[in-house]
Amino acid sequence: YRITLEQLVVALERNNANVGAGFIERNGEQLSIRTPGQLGSPEDIGNIVLSNAGGAPVRVRDIAEVGIGRELRSGAATDNGREVVLGTAFMLVGENSRSVSQAVAQRLEIINQNLPEGVSAITVYDRTDLVDKAIATVRKNLIEGAILVIAVLFLFLGNLRAALITAMVIPLSMLFTFTGMATNKVSANLMSLGALDFGIIVDGAVVIVENAIRRLAHAQEKHGRILTRSERFHEVFAAAKEARRPLIYGQLIIMVVYLPIFALTGVEGKMFHPMAFTVVIALLGAMILSVTFVPAAVALFVTGKVQEKDNRLMRAARNGYAPVLDWVMRHRTLVFSGAVASVLLSALLAMRMGSEFVPSLSEGDFALQALRVPGTSLSQSVDMQQRLEKAIAEQVPEVKRTFARTGTAEIAADPMPPNISDSYVMLKPKEEWPDPDKSREQLIEDIQKAAASVPGSNYEMSQPIQLRFNELISGVRSDVAVKVFGDDMDILNKTADDIAAILQDVPGASEVKVEQTTGLPLLSVNVDRDKAARFGLNIGDVQDTVAAAIGGREAGTFFEGDRRFDIVVRLSDTLRADPDVLARLPIPVPAVAGAASDRIDFIPLAEVATLEFVLGPNQISREDGKRLVVVSANVRGRDIGSFVQDASAAIAERNPVAPAYWTTWGGQFEQLQAAAKRLQLVVPLALLLVFVLLFMMFNTLRDGLVVFTGIPFALTGGILALWLRDIPLSISAGVGFIALSGVAVLNGLVMIAFIRGLLEEGRPLSEAVREGALVRLRPVLMTALVASLGFVP
Repeated sequence: YRITLEQLVVALERNNANVGAGFIERNGEQLSIRTPGQLGSPEDIGNIVLSNAGGAPVRVRDIAEVGIGRELRSGAATDNGREVVLGTAFMLVGENSRSVSQAVAQRLEIINQNLPEGVSAITVYDRTDLVDKAIATVRKNLIEGAILVIAVLFLFLGNLRAALITAMVIPLSMLFTFTGMATNKVSANLMSLGALDFGIIVDGAVVIVENAIRRLAHAQEKHGRILTRSERFHEVFAAAKEARRPLIYGQLIIMVVYLPIFALTGVEGKMFHPMAFTVVIALLGAMILSVTFVPAAVALFVTGKVQEKDNRLMRAARNGYAPVLDWVMRHRTLVFSGAVASVLLSALLAMRMGSEFVPSLSEGDFALQALRVPGTSLSQSVDMQQRLEKAIAEQVPEVKRTFARTGTAEIAADPMPPNISDSYVMLKPKEEWPDPDKSREQLIEDIQKAAASVPGSNYEMSQPIQLRFNELISGVRSDVAVKVFGDDMDILNKTADDIAAILQDVPGASEVKVEQTTGLPLLSVNVDRDKAARFGLNIGDVQDTVAAAIGGREAGTFFEGDRRFDIVVRLSDTLRADPDVLARLPIPVPAVAGAASDRIDFIPLAEVATLEFVLGPNQISREDGKRLVVVSANVRGRDIGSFVQDASAAIAERNPVAPAYWTTWGGQFEQLQAAAKRLQLVVPLALLLVFVLLFMMFNTLRDGLVVFTGIPFALTGGILALWLRDIPLSISAGVGFIALSGVAVLNGLVMIAFIRGLLEEGRPLSEAVREGALVRLRPVLMTALVASLGFVP
């Protein structure tokens, strides 16, 4: 019938519309005029007239099959070796994941009631399972920390009421904290609550209570009787006034040392800002309570006989400390030199320690990405994925289920080619494992061994959230990546392959792979411009016809109630899949000017084009407008910082990078570098501010420096602890050092403020130092112990 695809599309578009034609007035009424023409059924589509042949109309049904089709499939989902439909619930920014998850679960129950028999919707992954586990861990740790803190307070104070008053600061300051979190929309999570140390929170109250107990005991001993109400109030007021200044400055300094965390930007800022916010709010609340609630409570409730009598623990500590103190004061130069040497040695040790962005969180489940040869069809990928899931189920009894997404879903929130599958390996509870003591590393080996039994794929092991987290911060899913930049793709690929070979030899490297940039099989339709011109064709004429025939062309929308369907014109599936049929595809040729007839002629596609199978680029990645190829790797059994250091040295030694090409490191190491650079700038400023506060407290440079030296001396213990436990330096460890600095300064303030008071009374320096150190031993031990024991859980 000599009808082109273009004519068919136009006819469908022009026969599927309701058109308004204005309005008329009749008998005082305004009548709107419309001419309905919308298609009402598939039969209506088939009855559309395209042309006239020999006096008879040519309809759509005469040249085409009209029926319900489907979009070209670009993705699939599997679960334990069978195909399924996988849906994802996306949470809006700012919402609470736990409440959203509960609402989704309730809605799923309603949906399941209306599904056909044999069909059910079940939850295969819910991130709130991990959230609940983390919050439960935080809750347990906070309770254990609070119990330890209260126990220490009672042991050292020897007064139950005083210990309980000090402990009351914990729930009251937490109420203050939760109010601030709710007001500023900071959620309760592992980061925001995990850094709360009840020991640091009660440090200020400890100083006030201990000083009040000491003064009350001395006053009772002086008067030889129990104090009256007014005398008790006077002594507590004097004790609070005496300790108030160092307490406030000490708490302010602890808050100031957290300021560098607020300077972090990007992903590291998103992670650590909530933690710094909650700690600062808790400390602010504790400081207010320490100078208001605590003195009032001590004055009201610590009645009767009050003794400063040392218990066995305190007597042992004081008896052990006194001779050490005397020896130290006799050998001041030696002790000071040893302290300086310990700081220098710890600094040297810190430079030799490994580093990482943040410690890895064990999520309990695994993510396994399967990468197959570029150009692998969706059906082939699904078949290979099903075999992989069955192999894992048969060989790894600890696995509850394995489900996967292959290719790109209908809503392309995470587009992937059909040769890539994201698998989620969900584990059974440990009590259901054949060997509950099996290590995580052994489990990873078992899964990798099962995956290796299905050939044709490269695999990358990670964790569901960690995989997304790595991809979010650097665009790659692995722990580290080398980004190779340049212009020529051949040189980029060769350089990337050379670097991958180097990384394979670096200890700790696992799952090293080069980004798949080549090898995508293509059927290329190459139009001969000269031949096309002889027929009066443009390149676009041929391209449009091929695109419509193979890919399809939308020609309107068909409505069925509230449902809508695209009307698509394309060749049938059997014809589209045959290259020989494609070579015979009719291409409309425009009529020759001046010809007797304007009838459209056709020529086969092979007349103006050649069809050939070629390999093309699989993907071309860019960053900041520049081409790059990524070499990625996971790190097993060592820290990321030392791995990158060794890998960089190996790459520099072999120098595989051509001139005008360059490399950068990505992955978590990129964030570690960014955070470290910012902290290197901000931490000195914060320490300077700490020193300014110390100078304001004492009004002398000497005393401020004496207290300030507590920071580097205290850090030596932290560095030694990390080294003994073989824990690399990280941003989290840096936050711990920040908290440690604040506690060290607070202890120094308590000690020096008391010694200054003795000096002002006319005591000789050595006597004032000795008495001050022994008298303030209890509050110093208490503040240090409650701060450290609060973190023990």
